[in-house]
Amino acid sequence: MNMQDMMVFRDAGSRTVDRYLMNHEGHVIAVRQHPARLLLPVVVAFVALVACTAVNAITGFAWIWFLWVASLGYLVWKVFAWSIQFFLVTEHRIMLITGVLNRKVAMMPLAKVTDIRFDRSVLGRMLGYGEFLIESAGQNQGFDHVTYMPYPEQLYLEVSSLVFGSKDAAPD
Repeated sequence: MNMQDMMVFRDAGSRTVDRYLMNHEGHVIAVRQHPARLLLPVVVAFVALVACTAVNAITGFAWIWFLWVASLGYLVWKVFAWSIQFFLVTEHRIMLITGVLNRKVAMMPLAKVTDIRFDRSVLGRMLGYGEFLIESAGQNQGFDHVTYMPYPEQLYLEVSSLVFGSKDAAPD
């Protein structure tokens, strides 16, 4: 999969992303975290459904369904938060845009990045996500790792070529 495929959501998320760009910046890479980030809320909602069904069948207490409604609300909140969170790399900086009620934009200039690596757990390899670890020359940067990154190998290569220059850009 190439980088164009990763930016398919561009139209849907462009307003969210564009408001954090400077006039002279263009999108280079913009992705959401992998949907595997939502596994825990889905499991919580499912377990709550099973538990509420069992308790209701055994005891007849209908009020137990409020527990499931609460877990469903938790799931909806997490899905919404995931849908408006972006990892963004421009030709000048790396940003992580998060938050629902309080928006947070963590930023690191590309010039400060000294090393990038990614780690993939067994589950991450099976589902297709990884974690980016970013080291910088500064002491206190906005972020140092980003979890649940989709297409980690391709994304790693693209970000590395922006930060450290591509082989094609080097003189012969």
